Amino acid sequence: MSKGSMLLVSERRAIVGLAGLYATRMLGLFMVLPVLALNADHLAGATPLLVGLALGVYGLTQAVLQIPFGMLSDRLGRKPVIAAGLCLFMIGSIVAAESDSIAMLILGRCLQGSGAVAAAIMALLADQTREQVRTAAMATIGLSIGVAFGVAMVIGPLVTTHFGLSGVFWLTALLAALGLLVLWKLVPPAPQLRGHHDVGMDRGQLASIIGRIDLWRMDASIFSLHLILMAIFTAVPFKLVDAGIIEARHGLVYLGVMGLSFVAMVPLVIIAEKRRKMKLMCLGAIGTIVLSLLGLGLSGAHLVLLLAWLFAFFTAFNLLEATLPSMISKLAPAGAKGTAMGIYSTSQFLGAFMGGVMGGFLADRFGLSAVFLGAAIVAGAWWLLMLGMRAPRHLSSEIVVLSDEQQDTPLETLMERFAAVTGVEDVMVVPEERLAYLKVDRAQLDNEALARLTASG
Repeated sequence: MSKGSMLLVSERRAIVGLAGLYATRMLGLFMVLPVLALNADHLAGATPLLVGLALGVYGLTQAVLQIPFGMLSDRLGRKPVIAAGLCLFMIGSIVAAESDSIAMLILGRCLQGSGAVAAAIMALLADQTREQVRTAAMATIGLSIGVAFGVAMVIGPLVTTHFGLSGVFWLTALLAALGLLVLWKLVPPAPQLRGHHDVGMDRGQLASIIGRIDLWRMDASIFSLHLILMAIFTAVPFKLVDAGIIEARHGLVYLGVMGLSFVAMVPLVIIAEKRRKMKLMCLGAIGTIVLSLLGLGLSGAHLVLLLAWLFAFFTAFNLLEATLPSMISKLAPAGAKGTAMGIYSTSQFLGAFMGGVMGGFLADRFGLSAVFLGAAIVAGAWWLLMLGMRAPRHLSSEIVVLSDEQQDTPLETLMERFAAVTGVEDVMVVPEERLAYLKVDRAQLDNEALARLTASG
């Protein structure tokens, strides 16, 4: 590891603290996924439709508020906005824990989602890390989310068995309080706020990003993926019960299925990235989701088939969760990754909301099998949409710190110099950030020429 890419003590503290903060927050959101449908029917006014709404409604407030919260953090500071979001999340958890009606539970879930601090957390991480280590720092956050999802699927049923559904929400409130402590004690004091085109939303780029059909396909993909995930969890817990697995053992089922699917997913990610088979792996994963949903809908109460189809589903789900952000990074123009990811994340949360509503509606009107078949139709339409996608070029993002001499160079001249380096495909220079954002083909990149240009100023 080069000296410039080694983590400073302050950077290590920021990464560990913010990854832990993000993970505990997501753990609280995910824990209800495998248990809410089974345990909310005793609440006053509960119907499958309203239970589905309670499951997914957090996504609506997340989608509406995450970009405004991120922009607010540019004005008021990162840590105050994150702290306010965690307080809203904790209040929502307490409201949900004390709910005796489905309406109060829905309100609590709305409040949980209103603590939409993801963009502010990522901006704070960018503030506290150098460009040389930022990609690794962001990858750590992504890994923490994946771990939180897997852990939540196991812990949720265990906590519910011993403490009921309210116990899950009380634990969630405790996690939010722990997050406040981590923010206060472990995360270093926020430095001067800076703009980050690789992380933050730039309103000036919105029109150009929204107008790109290749990025629209990625947004539609994450929307569909989380719609399907949320929809099927209005039915999967009941399928497990029908197959003879008591709720107390659901966590063990998810542990086995998630663990094996993660192992199966890893070589597929390597094939997608190293052998440049992104489109093939994407279409294969979506096709697997279609087949697994049809299998879940038609397999009845046969336990072995049920577990086999769940394994297939989560292998494909984990593969897409890992590769879709990578595809966004490859497709987004230089310096526009933050804006593209902001729209992508909003699409993800909207998908979660629509999935809860769709799953609840289908379960209410047509039964559990209809949930899986309806989700399979969505997945089939998604596969057709992606069939016309051009395979993304395997471009990587590179950030170059401008020297004092380069800042004095005319902008057009500087961009021409970067563009002239073999392997540099796109350039965006932001003098106020003292940075140049590049999209490069690492297989073709003339590293020596880029290093000379960087060193010479």
